[in-house]
Amino acid sequence: MIARVRAGEPEAYAELVRAHTGIALRAAAALGAGADAEDVVQQAFVKAYCSLGGFRDGMPFRPWLLSIVANETRNTVRAAARRHTLADREAALVEAEPVIPESADPAVATLETERRAVLAGALRKLSEEHRLVVTYRYLLEMDERETALALGWPRGTVKSRLNRALRKLERLLPDFRPRTTPEPQVLPEPQAPPEPGLPRQSRRSRPSRRSGEGGGRA
Repeated sequence: MIARVRAGEPEAYAELVRAHTGIALRAAAALGAGADAEDVVQQAFVKAYCSLGGFRDGMPFRPWLLSIVANETRNTVRAAARRHTLADREAALVEAEPVIPESADPAVATLETERRAVLAGALRKLSEEHRLVVTYRYLLEMDERETALALGWPRGTVKSRLNRALRKLERLLPDFRPRTTPEPQVLPEPQAPPEPGLPRQSRRSRPSRRSGEGGGRA
């Protein structure tokens, strides 16, 4: 698809836009764009198109695009800070449709409709890097590799920061309980029962080989 765009097919980029508009809008809303989400996404697609010359072949398009959406959202939020109150941004996230399937873990417990406002408040109390990694990994349903590409972090950094962010959310949200896989129990190996008619001998009652050999010499 990228090759077709570079070859001058405008319809090819239109297909990319149609395929990624939904998740780009969710990303902008979750990161605080509020009512400006559509403008942010439109501008992000324009910038992505202008930057396709630097797009590396073989890389996934979605995390690359969402990194542009995130940067554009930050710029928009900073420029519009006086016009948009905190309540406006919170309402945009609360009213957004849930984007995480029921099987998602561990953030699924906080994404019920009536609790999204609580989640939004808790996310605002996290540092920017922790808020970003939770948003990309769970709110936008991106896997670990895509999250690392979108944020420009090593996968180990994504994993460690996500773990710290989830621990903080656990303290902020009383009902937040990430699922953990229990450690497998190691059972002791069963011992064979003694043969019938042959009682076990203690160490002290066993005959000494030395004493037997000595007796032979005598």
